[in-house]
Amino acid sequence: MVDRRVTVVNRLGLHARAAAKLVRTAGAFRSTVRLVRTDGAGAADAKSILSVLVLAAARGTELRVEATGADEREALEAVCALIEQGFGEEVLA
Repeated sequence: MVDRRVTVVNRLGLHARAAAKLVRTAGAFRSTVRLVRTDGAGAADAKSILSVLVLAAARGTELRVEATGADEREALEAVCALIEQGFGEEVLA
């Protein structure tokens, strides 16, 4: 298992469109990918849109991304990059 902490930086947080991008990205890998709120408020299967949306991760929420499996490093890098780049949306400084 590999993991890394990331912060949600886009203005609208992990809303439906961003969650869909995240699920598509995680789904491209064989590894299991989980998102865990570092404040203890929940965890989600990154391949399930409903699970991701239930996290209610607003801008500024810190998440621990965990990946386990054959391509875990690649999966971790892809999901973390997507989150760190604000899902391709406007990012406020």
